[in-house]
Amino acid sequence: MMGAMSDDARAILLLCSSVAAGRGDDARPLGPAGWAKVAEQLDRAAMAPGSLLRMGEADLARVLGDAVASSEVVARQLARTGQLAIELDRLAMRGISAVTLADDAYPWRLRDRLGPKAPPVLFTAGDRSLLDAGGVAIVGSRDIDAAGESFAADLAASAARAGRAVVSGGARGVDQTAMRAALHAGGTVLGLLPEGIERRIREPDTRQALADGLVVLASPYHPGAGFTAGAAMGRNKLVYALADVAVVVASAARTGGTWAGAEEALKAAWVPVFVRTAGDVPDGNRLLLRMGAQPLDAPEVPDPTIAMSSDRVAEPIAPYEQTTLGLGDGS
Repeated sequence: MMGAMSDDARAILLLCSSVAAGRGDDARPLGPAGWAKVAEQLDRAAMAPGSLLRMGEADLARVLGDAVASSEVVARQLARTGQLAIELDRLAMRGISAVTLADDAYPWRLRDRLGPKAPPVLFTAGDRSLLDAGGVAIVGSRDIDAAGESFAADLAASAARAGRAVVSGGARGVDQTAMRAALHAGGTVLGLLPEGIERRIREPDTRQALADGLVVLASPYHPGAGFTAGAAMGRNKLVYALADVAVVVASAARTGGTWAGAEEALKAAWVPVFVRTAGDVPDGNRLLLRMGAQPLDAPEVPDPTIAMSSDRVAEPIAPYEQTTLGLGDGS
């Protein structure tokens, strides 16, 4: 695997992931914003990322300038190529691979829609080509009532029958309900996880679905990382950006991860966003409609052109109703 990797991809992995870090190594990997600064400096110098592998500390300081806090730390990270090869081989034996912004196989929707917010590295398991399949993002709260659970399952089955993949955040509640229903109906699933993927691929059902080519799992986080609320918030944008259309099954109002993710997607206009309106829906659903989401009364795959051609505009929301995109509970 290491031999087939380009220098550009190798440099991004060394700087933007901790897979090659040893014990006691406190060098923090660059996130999307940090890598965007480095990429900007490289563009100015007309250099590719792989050029960094052949630079000493002084040259790194000259090229990168204030895009990094310490050229000494960067030099140390870039020197870990041996450890990187060993760790990538270990992950490959478990069915896990890495794809970077330097690779043609990187999902084009993330690159085009998120721009500098796109994760520099994704770790994946399963058929990576599914990441370019698009599909229906089905999102909602972790704690869901029977009506919402039924709606999510029926919508996922409808997507499967229509030959559309289900894009999911992989959390309990709406996410996992939709994933199971899609697979039961013979569909495919794109799972964007809020933690590393090593634990998930140990699950027997997941391993079988991966082997059958029905699921691809992806995460921007270290394969061994545990769940955090911040990680859940960070992966929300990936769920929306990889889809063609999104449906919010249930959301609290002005709080929680589902709300923040939907609000961000509406503001960024990555994809058309629909909201379940049938039955006794949470207050957040109704408020998202006021913010420009489209209503969905039945669990059928919505036509994204309806939202794109709609003259619906967001209503002004009073100041006390505004929310920030701070950390939620991942719901």
